[in-house]
Amino acid sequence: MTWRDNTTRFLIFLVIILIVVICYGIIPITGGFFNRFKWNRFRNRFNFLRLKSLLDYRQYRQLGNENNLRIINSTSDIYRFTGNIESITDGNTLWVRGDDLTIPVSLEKTKCFLLPMHEGEEESEGEAPQQIRWNRVSTLSEGTKVFIGGQIRTEDNRLSFISSKEQPLMIIFYSCPDDELTGRIIRSARTRNEYWNSITPASLVIGALALISIAASFLGRPAFRLTVITSFVAVFIPILPVLPPGFLLTVLYRRLTWNARRLRVDWDLLHFDLLPDVPKSLEKKYAIRAYSLEALAWMIMLLGAAVNVVFIFLILFVFNIISF
Repeated sequence: MTWRDNTTRFLIFLVIILIVVICYGIIPITGGFFNRFKWNRFRNRFNFLRLKSLLDYRQYRQLGNENNLRIINSTSDIYRFTGNIESITDGNTLWVRGDDLTIPVSLEKTKCFLLPMHEGEEESEGEAPQQIRWNRVSTLSEGTKVFIGGQIRTEDNRLSFISSKEQPLMIIFYSCPDDELTGRIIRSARTRNEYWNSITPASLVIGALALISIAASFLGRPAFRLTVITSFVAVFIPILPVLPPGFLLTVLYRRLTWNARRLRVDWDLLHFDLLPDVPKSLEKKYAIRAYSLEALAWMIMLLGAAVNVVFIFLILFVFNIISF
C-alpha cells in the first residue's frame, strides 16, 4: 500500500468519524436540547396559569358588566378554567362546561395538548403530552376533561378564552382526577428519551446513507477493506448499545437515566413549591444530582457501544477478515 493510499484511508477514517459525531451525536443531541427547552417553557407557562384565579360564574358576570363588554387585554384578566367538552361550533369554538358556567374557547391558532391517558402513574412516566392541532379537537369525545389557561377577551359580543401572541392559550385534555392534574402535567413534561426527537430519524438516515456511500465507493479495492468494514459497522452504531455484550451496560444506562429523570421531576416539583414536606434549600442539590447521574449514564452507554465495536473488530480479526 502506497503512502497515497495510507493518506486516503486516514482521511476517509476522519470523514467517517465526523459523520458519526455529527449525524449520530451533535444533531440529535441539539434537537434534544431544543426539546428540553420547549418543555421547560411548557412547565413554566402551566405553573404561571395554575396560580391564576379559577374563573366562575360570578367573575364571568363581573367581567361582562364592566364598561359594557369592553375589550379586555390586561394581564389581570388571565384565568384558569377546568371542565368538560360540551360541543364544538363554527369549527373552531370549543364550549367547555364547568360547575356553574359554560364558556366558549377559540381554538384557532391555539396549541392543544393531550395528556397521556393511563390509569397508573408509572405507565405514563416518560411519555410527553401529545400536541394536537386545534382542528383535531373535534375527534375527542364529549365529556373529555379539559384545562384552559389564558386571557379572557370580548369576541362577537361575548367573553371567550382567546389566544394572542402576548398571552397564548394553554389547552390540556386529560383523564386523571383533578387533584392529580398538576403533578401529572409536571411529570409528563419531563420526557425520558430526549435523544429521540423530531430531527433524530432524518439525521440518522442521512448519516447511514453517507456511510453506505463511502463503503460502496471503496468496495472493489482490497487495500481499503478495513475502511469498507468500518463504514458498515458505523452504520449500525445507533443499535450497538442494545446488542451483547455491551447490552449489560445499556441496561445500567436505562436505570440511571430513569433515576435522573425522577430527580429532575422532583426538582421541578420543588421549584414550583409542590413538595411542601421537602425544604426549598434542597433544590440545588436535586439539580446537581440529576445532572451528575445523567452524565454518568451517557458515559456508561457510550462505553457499552465502544465495547461492542471492539468486540466486532476482534471477531473480524480472529477470523482473518481484517488485519491491522
